[in-house]
Amino acid sequence: MHSVERIGRYRIERPLGTGTFGTVWLAHDDTLDAPVAVKVLAENWSHRPDIRERFLSQARLLRGAGSRHVVQVYDIGELPDGRPYFVMEYADGGTLADLLDDGPLPVPRALRLTALAARAAAALHEAGIAHGDVRPSSLLLRTGADGAWEVLLADLGQAEPGAGIDVRADVYSLGAVGYHLVTGTAPGAPGKVVRPDRLRPGLDPGVRRALMRALRPDGDRRPDARAFAEELERLATGPRPRRRHHRWLGLAVGVGLAGVAFTLTDRESAPTELRIEDATGRVEAVVPATWAGQVHGSGWDPRVLGLPAGHQPGFAVADDLARWQDLGADVDGIFVGLAGQGDVTALVNALAHPGCHYDGARDHTLSVWHGRVRTWSDCPGGGSVVEAGLTPPDGGGQPQLYVQIRQQGEPSGIRRVLGSVRVRG
Repeated sequence: MHSVERIGRYRIERPLGTGTFGTVWLAHDDTLDAPVAVKVLAENWSHRPDIRERFLSQARLLRGAGSRHVVQVYDIGELPDGRPYFVMEYADGGTLADLLDDGPLPVPRALRLTALAARAAAALHEAGIAHGDVRPSSLLLRTGADGAWEVLLADLGQAEPGAGIDVRADVYSLGAVGYHLVTGTAPGAPGKVVRPDRLRPGLDPGVRRALMRALRPDGDRRPDARAFAEELERLATGPRPRRRHHRWLGLAVGVGLAGVAFTLTDRESAPTELRIEDATGRVEAVVPATWAGQVHGSGWDPRVLGLPAGHQPGFAVADDLARWQDLGADVDGIFVGLAGQGDVTALVNALAHPGCHYDGARDHTLSVWHGRVRTWSDCPGGGSVVEAGLTPPDGGGQPQLYVQIRQQGEPSGIRRVLGSVRVRG
């Protein structure tokens, strides 16, 4: 298009951008006295009926979304040379890609903008449309009535409508947008994403977990777009109040920290792992040193989990034991208890954690144990829970142990920790 002054009733002012299939112009609707954006199919594609239909389909899908979070289409028409165009609302703030020119954004702002983008995608999904190409340049910024930025989802050239659409790729793309806004860097391919807190030290663990959940390689384990938006909105407002639960598996207060008290304050020589034992010295395990903030080591009563009653050796170690029972809390730690009588494997098989995502069960053959291990992730605070029953590998009934592990984020290093558990005597 050369020296274009008008398209229909719209007076052309300047180009806003050019893509593979067309050019978007800033124009003025003299009838309504309002700025608009006009997208025109590129000349080199005008002879392709399939491209022309995709171009028009984009306008129909935008119009059909019916959401204030998606760019609105006002009009559609055809130039004298036969090329189609459609008229959209004008977003005066550019795109999210423009914001990234100055590097990463303040985290609360990045979260709010990504949440708005996720709500826009959710509106499409609920209308039966998968966007297929969510990226910073397809997310437009408009000044709202209150002066705050609003995010509009545009550019539906790769969109797929209809029943049975797969929207999981859109959630990954939304996670990538949030990651980019927070770190200033686009993430790698699925399964090769560097944790965002390594690129932005000090990042709230909750933000890290929310982004990494959206970027999971397994699309079935990603949240939907609306749930992702709600989580980001919560995180953008700051930490939520902690719920306090102090019921502690029947443990009496005691400490059995074996040979490590003097090293915890020596930053230069602090170990990465510590050997923890209960007060009687019968039960021990090797755990990451970062878990060893508090230790209770004077035993437990298996009756609290439905096993035969009786005081048994056991210990708990965690960075904050007071919050152990709260699945909404960020806690790293382990409880190990000698089970005495009863069937610890059946106990572990019967346990449940409503509100967490059940990842499944596995049987592990460890150095001195056979382990029944069940895992939950995506708990209310974003953490994980591992429940394990350890029995002798030869099938003998004793000794047997009940183990619970809490971690922030995805479970890791579980086999190593379980393999370190020992019972003396």
